[in-house]
Amino acid sequence: MEEIVNPGTSSDLWSGGSTAVTAILINGKVLWIANVGDSRAIVSRRGKATQISVDHDPNTDAERSMIESKGGFVTNRPGDVARVNGILAVSRTFGDKDLKAFMNREPGIKDVKIDSHTEILILASDGISKVMSNQEAVDIALNFKDPKKAAKQLVVEALKRNSKDDISCIVVRFK
Repeated sequence: MEEIVNPGTSSDLWSGGSTAVTAILINGKVLWIANVGDSRAIVSRRGKATQISVDHDPNTDAERSMIESKGGFVTNRPGDVARVNGILAVSRTFGDKDLKAFMNREPGIKDVKIDSHTEILILASDGISKVMSNQEAVDIALNFKDPKKAAKQLVVEALKRNSKDDISCIVVRFK
């Protein structure tokens, strides 16, 4: 007889994890960005892309020190990206319970003033940033007045460029 396991009690439930980026606009003047991992926030002013969030790379001095201070390690195998304990390619996530003891769960938080020159905000997963630069993403998005169409086109372009990672994107137009 096969045992039926209630998913709510399975020890494997929630063993995965994710990165995230979010934004909130206060009074139309200040944009607050929070992120964990390599999901990214990019703002365009006068057509120039500026990355607001910081990708949480385990190979940076601060992130590596934090991981090692908690008993973890960072691998740097040739032909691969740096990985926490040889597994995870970012140093901050939510979930990933098996690596939780070695990682910082605090999001990076930044604020940016929104002015008359601010055109768009792009919130995107690394499926986009791995295959195009921030400026390329802005250039594509600025071709569309409709932010939904701009986001769809960024996804289409990432697929054309053979992105192998998750692809998600939101575009917010300020003017």
